[in-house]
This record gives sequence, structure tokens and C-alpha cells, in this order.
Amino acid sequence: MQVSRKLWFARLNLPLRVGGICAAVGIILAIVGIVRGNVPLNPLSIFLALLVSGGSWGVVSWAITTAVVDVESDAATGEDADD
Repeated sequence: MQVSRKLWFARLNLPLRVGGICAAVGIILAIVGIVRGNVPLNPLSIFLALLVSGGSWGVVSWAITTAVVDVESDAATGEDADD
């Protein structure tokens, strides 16, 4: 069972893996903030804290990684923006 989970994660492309890992880190940090009392303890506030933290970390890291992968693939094929 553990092997299939690793294979599933390994089949994702690099930007999705980085975005997923960073989203998980953002959610963990939001949970730490909730436990420390920085978020009001009602369900909507907790949900929004998790959504904003995980979503922003995930989307921003996915976008940066996608840009890096695109630039590296263009550089590897020898394409130049000046042409």
C-alpha cells in the first residue's frame, strides 16, 4: 500500500509536487496558529485560515515552479526570446 502512494506522488509533475508540499506546510502552520489561539474558534474562521494558508502557499509555489520549469526547458532547447 505504501509503494502505490509513493508511485502516485512520483507520477505528478514537479510543479504539482512542489505546490502540494508547500500547501501542506501552509496548512500545518495554520494549524499551529489555530492551536496557539491566533484564530477565533468557530468553524468558518478555521476553514478560511486553512484555505487561505494552504491555497496561497500552494498556488504561489506552483506558479514559481512552473515558471522555472518553463525557463529551464526553453534554455535546454536553445530558444531565445530575442529571435
